Amino acid sequence: MADRNIILSIIIPFYNESGNVKPMIELVVNSIKDECTYEIIAVNDGSMDNTCKELLLLAENNECIKVIEFTRNFGQSAAFQAGFDNANGRYIVTIDGDQQNDPHDIPKMLKKIKETNCDMIVGWRKKRKDPIIKRLPSKIANRIISRFLRLSIHDTGCSLKIFKHDILKDIRLYGEMHRFIPYLAYAKGAIISEMQINHRKRKTGKTKYGLSRTFKVLLDMLTVKFLNEYSTNPIYAIGGLSIIIFILCIFGFTALILMKILLGIDMTGNPLLIISVFLFILAFQFLMLGLISEIQIRTYFESNKRIIYKIKKNSNEEKKT
Repeated sequence: MADRNIILSIIIPFYNESGNVKPMIELVVNSIKDECTYEIIAVNDGSMDNTCKELLLLAENNECIKVIEFTRNFGQSAAFQAGFDNANGRYIVTIDGDQQNDPHDIPKMLKKIKETNCDMIVGWRKKRKDPIIKRLPSKIANRIISRFLRLSIHDTGCSLKIFKHDILKDIRLYGEMHRFIPYLAYAKGAIISEMQINHRKRKTGKTKYGLSRTFKVLLDMLTVKFLNEYSTNPIYAIGGLSIIIFILCIFGFTALILMKILLGIDMTGNPLLIISVFLFILAFQFLMLGLISEIQIRTYFESNKRIIYKIKKNSNEEKKT
């Protein structure tokens, strides 16, 4: 049974971080033990070292520490989602277990979210203490994500975030979606803010991220954009592609005819003929795909009576009560 007397739930994923477990947990406890009631949900993401043993030992001495152990490495998004599913606090904090995020920023973020009208506050590692090989791809990815998703956040990849428990019902994570938690909440009407935080050098252990992760993030960005903006009207996205391809087809046919009339070039031997026919078929297929997707979406929403809106306040309900 959920304990709503808990103010803060702090979710910390660990993957092969045996050298960071004890100091990280101690830092978190010392930073918030005098601030409010709390729980720490430590998720062992399939570690192959002594991470889990150390977490269980710490949990034996502190009833506020809960340990979730995965059968294998499922990734950070899965770890955060497991924490969300087991969190009881009014506010949720996510933070990495490598000690690079400073737990002493948590009370400041908690104070800010209580005093403002924000639903979520995202940490901004303005003075990031990582090597250039990590900072540069991250900076580029942040710029692309911010502009593409139209959400002005400087550091979407920062794990240190605090948000109200109520917005969790609108968020389900998979893939690398933990980076897009602010956007997923924003798409449902949440008010997002950011706050500069302290960032520290990694003291022990190895980073789990490489350049390949950047490409995964960009693909997930496209997925998030499509699901949030076109999930109820896929014809807008797929049909839009169909129109663009059809326009290219028209240009191809026009050029083909002009080349025949003005230059006397044989149409049957001109590669533009094959290209134009191919584009016409492709445009038709995209249009049919969009219509089929539209039928499936309408059937899904109508049969399951899915709600496509979120109410902030209903004065009619207040009058009834």
